[in-house]
Amino acid sequence: MVRGGRPGWQSGGVSQIDPRIDALIPAWMYVPDIAEQWGLVVTKVRRMVDDGTLIAVRRGENKSLQVPAAFIGPDGPVKGIVGLLNVLRDNKFSDAESLEWLFTEDPSLPGTPMQAMNENRGTEVKRRAQALLF
Repeated sequence: MVRGGRPGWQSGGVSQIDPRIDALIPAWMYVPDIAEQWGLVVTKVRRMVDDGTLIAVRRGENKSLQVPAAFIGPDGPVKGIVGLLNVLRDNKFSDAESLEWLFTEDPSLPGTPMQAMNENRGTEVKRRAQALLF
């Protein structure tokens, strides 16, 4: 995978999602629904997207802002996802490349890195992301 994709996909920039990557991600949540679940105002969740805490893309007929549902825990981002996204950005991954890496099957895990994150196997996922530097 070549890193450093399209500028619109960089942290803080929100763009439409590539259909190929969209197909990898099983479920999405709208920003207002995330805000309601977490008991926050919508602007706070949008700020989390702007500062890179979460990745969001424009998708669907209305081009609404949506976040992969797998990133969303009951009270905040899934444990370890914020740090993992930072590691991927340190590796010069664009948001699109990060989504592709997180939601692509890895037989050695098994499953996808995002499935492993949600199953409390984040240490191994973060180790693999850090190894991408070398």
